[in-house]
Amino acid sequence: MFRTTYLLPLLASATLFAACGHGNGNGSMSPAPATPTRGQLLNNPPPMLATYSTSDLLSKLSSDPLGKELLKLTFSPTCSVTVYQLQYETVGGAGEATTASAALMVPTGTNASCQGPRPVLLYGHGTNTSKIFNIADLTSSANSEGLLLASIFASQGYIVVAPNYAGYDSSSLGYHPYLNADQQSKDMIDSLAAAHTAFATAKASDNGKLFVTGYSQGGYVAMATHRAMQTGGTAVTASAPMSGPYALSAFGDAIFMGRVNLSATVNFNMLVTSYQHAYGNIYMSATDIFEPAYATGVDALLPSATNINTLFAEGKIPKDALFSSTPPSPAYAPITPATTPANLAPAFALGFGTSNLVTNAYRLAYLQDAAAAPDGGFPTTTTDVPPAAPTNAIRKALKTNDLRNWIPTAPVLLCGGNGDPTSFYLNTQLMQGYWAANAPASSVTVLDVDSASSSADPYGTFKDGFAAAKAAVQVAAVLGGASDGGVMAVLQDYHAGLVPPFCLYAVKSFFDAH
Repeated sequence: MFRTTYLLPLLASATLFAACGHGNGNGSMSPAPATPTRGQLLNNPPPMLATYSTSDLLSKLSSDPLGKELLKLTFSPTCSVTVYQLQYETVGGAGEATTASAALMVPTGTNASCQGPRPVLLYGHGTNTSKIFNIADLTSSANSEGLLLASIFASQGYIVVAPNYAGYDSSSLGYHPYLNADQQSKDMIDSLAAAHTAFATAKASDNGKLFVTGYSQGGYVAMATHRAMQTGGTAVTASAPMSGPYALSAFGDAIFMGRVNLSATVNFNMLVTSYQHAYGNIYMSATDIFEPAYATGVDALLPSATNINTLFAEGKIPKDALFSSTPPSPAYAPITPATTPANLAPAFALGFGTSNLVTNAYRLAYLQDAAAAPDGGFPTTTTDVPPAAPTNAIRKALKTNDLRNWIPTAPVLLCGGNGDPTSFYLNTQLMQGYWAANAPASSVTVLDVDSASSSADPYGTFKDGFAAAKAAVQVAAVLGGASDGGVMAVLQDYHAGLVPPFCLYAVKSFFDAH
């Protein structure tokens, strides 16, 4: 449903980082504590995985698809980066005790920007289907996100803290609390507390500045974390959520109304599993929502140690078809699939078929609830807030986790692309509109990397770089025989390949100014 996947085909093939161990640093798994001490570092001192020189980072970037785009922006690392693996105590989606792991990336070197007290960057990663994903493993070709973090931020003097999230890597939690704002913000905060404990071992010193960012799912997590920190009295210097599904209620309604995003089946599975664990009322039986062909074991399917493409091939989950190509009633034929906006229509069409994940009966019930209790942001923007009284269990959960309910007191940059077929740009637009209406004086900057630049545009370099990268994808597709002018190639690469390097580097520029 909410494909916020960062390089899904690559990350799904991630393998265990045997060279550095896994879990608590000696290859074993850490059990969940009986009563959690949130943020307690479990492996103190934490193991140091590796140190990467500036030449090491440049070499890795030159062989990485996203790294190559970064290097086109005349990027060059300044500091070496030492990576540590943290394990800490946190809680699950229902408040249960569990453990999680994180990367701590520390700049080192003789340059003044690599020494002394440094700003801290807290980062939320994008959706990942691989249960053994470890963002601290920079040796993995499936970890472009970790490499970009180390290169753009740590090698430029930022201390980076990046959790893997509960349910991944060595975590003792048997599921992932996907897009659960309360749990995921606590996970981020707990990873930061654990990192502060590890600073002495890592010879890291905090200068008092704290920046929060993340991409895709992590963009949502970053915003939820900024909100939680502000509520709890922790000062955030600035935040920069990127391409996230912030307006969850509106986003969900858009999808059920025929605007099915890419990889919707994977993300809907993870969303339902997450909310069922958290609230216990999403369904009585999996067949209340899922087609019988996919209902068995659906609650324990993702994330998985099995490659996502293998799960597709085995028929455990359909690759594209979230809904049936037969409308749930004749009235919904025009949105089965939706055809507007036209530039995203080819992506929407992929979400419909005969071997679909969600039953027509459930789609109909959801749509009826959306008609009775409409969201204030979609399909028409009215109040720009979630529905007042939804009765559908998923819509109620989406309302609970929608982020259109707070006002930032620190500067915020929202970065994304208006043509995103995965995490629709409407999320950014609705957050921007909500803040403009409720706090017009708040310091919010919006960057659409897929827009025209001007000579006075401080982000013009990133917009121009994005345009060039997008054109290159189209040209390569046409030369490869694509008959659609490269349209589908761009749609498939847009969210996971085209936007990230430009938004990440723009975020670095934004944070540097604060």
